[in-house]
Amino acid sequence: MIRIKARAPTARGAVLPTAWGAAAVVYKFGCPLAEQDTFGARVVTSAVFFAVGTGLICHVRRGLLRELRQARRVAGAAQSVLLRPPPPRLDGLSAAAGQLSADRGASVGGDLYEAVVTEHGVRVVMGDVRGHGLGALGTVAALLGSFREAAHDEAELGQVLRRLERAHARHLRERSRRDHPAGGRDPGPPVAEEFVTVLLLEIGRDGELKALNCGHPWPYLLSGATVEPLTRADPLPPLGPFPLPEQLPAQPCGRLLRHESLVLFTDGAEDARDARGRFFPLADVLREAVHDHPVSPQTILRRVFTALLRHSTGRPADDVAVLVLRNERGRPGVSRPGAREGDTCGSAA
Repeated sequence: MIRIKARAPTARGAVLPTAWGAAAVVYKFGCPLAEQDTFGARVVTSAVFFAVGTGLICHVRRGLLRELRQARRVAGAAQSVLLRPPPPRLDGLSAAAGQLSADRGASVGGDLYEAVVTEHGVRVVMGDVRGHGLGALGTVAALLGSFREAAHDEAELGQVLRRLERAHARHLRERSRRDHPAGGRDPGPPVAEEFVTVLLLEIGRDGELKALNCGHPWPYLLSGATVEPLTRADPLPPLGPFPLPEQLPAQPCGRLLRHESLVLFTDGAEDARDARGRFFPLADVLREAVHDHPVSPQTILRRVFTALLRHSTGRPADDVAVLVLRNERGRPGVSRPGAREGDTCGSAA
């Protein structure tokens, strides 16, 4: 559970308001001018009380800004622990990731990502919790904690997804009990509006791709100067409103060949609008990034965020997370044929 508490007022913080109040009282009852009813006396009295009020307002404002800065620092530290940047190399894959938050008050978002090296291959999760800010941070923590264990423990990608589903449901029940105490009684199933989209990927040593998708945008595959979705298959519903199917076989999605990249992202990227209401052209930005020559994940990430901030005038309406993985292993002579080998990625329904 993640909580951010404001500091209790201290005696030092109460000195200035007390002094201002004492000055007003002394003037009112100890200054003869305050008892006079002339125009000049009333002007002076009004000026004194105006100065006292202004001083109190400025003091309160400074205190609130100080607490806000403290909350931002704590929230930013909490998110940096949860959304750890991936290492530059993951079992032969180069990686880069970053996030933009729509909540300027707390500088945190509801997007999540992680990539870990396991005996089953490199396993990746990208998710998007409904909402953003501090309210979504607890859900992010529950899902990432579950993934970091299940990615190593479970041999099948479908079982990893089931572990995420159970962690999400358990977190919502615990939050419901905390927010609405019912004398120990079960608060009932979580509301349908509390959902999260999740994309799970597994990249084998030979580049074989397997995926499970619950309502999340499919990543883009960057092969040379070509940018295309990994697949256009219909995903499963998001986690939360509906239970997962009984059978959850991971769907094959071809192979990630040498020097090819995957760009995973949350829907805040493609849904970002400019002043004229136009959506952010993520695919076009990626094509421009790789038009001349292959670039590193860090370069792709930087170009995407720069273009997105320019498009949305620095104020994205939703959280945005981007994770870029590039295959630096494999045989140099392997090239991609016209049709993707084993590209049978489809719905797991």
